[in-house]
Amino acid sequence: MIHIIQKRKYTYWISGVLAVLSIAAIAVFGLRLGLDFKGGTMIEVRFAKSPVPQVTEVQNALATLDLRSLTVQATGDNGAIIKFLASDDAVNAQVLDGLKTVDPGFVVVQSDFIGASVSGDIRTSAIWGTIISVVAIAAYIAFAFRKVSVPIGSWEYGWGAVIALAHDLLITTGFFAVFGKFFGVEVGVPFIAALLTILGYSVNDTIVVYDRIRENLLRSRAKTDFEDIANRSVNETLSRSINTSLTVLIVLAAVALFGGEGIRWFSIALLLGVTFGTYSSIFVASALLVTRYKMRENS
Repeated sequence: MIHIIQKRKYTYWISGVLAVLSIAAIAVFGLRLGLDFKGGTMIEVRFAKSPVPQVTEVQNALATLDLRSLTVQATGDNGAIIKFLASDDAVNAQVLDGLKTVDPGFVVVQSDFIGASVSGDIRTSAIWGTIISVVAIAAYIAFAFRKVSVPIGSWEYGWGAVIALAHDLLITTGFFAVFGKFFGVEVGVPFIAALLTILGYSVNDTIVVYDRIRENLLRSRAKTDFEDIANRSVNETLSRSINTSLTVLIVLAAVALFGGEGIRWFSIALLLGVTFGTYSSIFVASALLVTRYKMRENS
């Protein structure tokens, strides 16, 4: 049996260093906000040319315009969705002229402007959506573990999971602050969707370990030390956690490498979140329960 919980001070140091570095990256670099959070123009076009122009061709045709936050995403109906921060009619006309060099027969399907107020609403909704999700997770875990109140309260399971989730989201966000600084990666609604997906995956992994702790507590007739029960529970679920995560990581790595520019960074966000979510469910979430138990014993 591996002494995972007993070595928790080392994993706390690793998590602490990563968390501090992530906070520093966010504070110094900030997140590079995209169109969804800053406003701009979205133009959807349909090409008449065959074969359909590639995304790189469209990007090269518009490169001379020096458009901020330019993204080009291919659609399934021989078209593309083009987004950029500018909202000036003259700039829009230049974009259309640039597209004519790629395909003179293209048709504009729709053209929309995302204003600052709409972007502010999206940003506020994203923040509140994340907060509500975290609080709901804590409440659900506290309710689910209400029959296990010894040696620690059921609500402490909920807050242990929330701290582990905050750990996962903070480190993932820190990485994207670095990506934004050095690779120009912007965050938008897909990034928020990735964070919420990470929440769901990470808490699922944590609940599996917690559930095994609950089973072992209920089965334990002798006065077994809680630290030993937690460590045994983590070991019993270790192979399940690693194998499940590896299958997900392999798929996400394939999508990140071969899935195209439109979903690459979304996949990378999930890749980071699942990696650290697996780490926190094994080395952080259950260790926090034991730390809390030791604090109560010593008080």
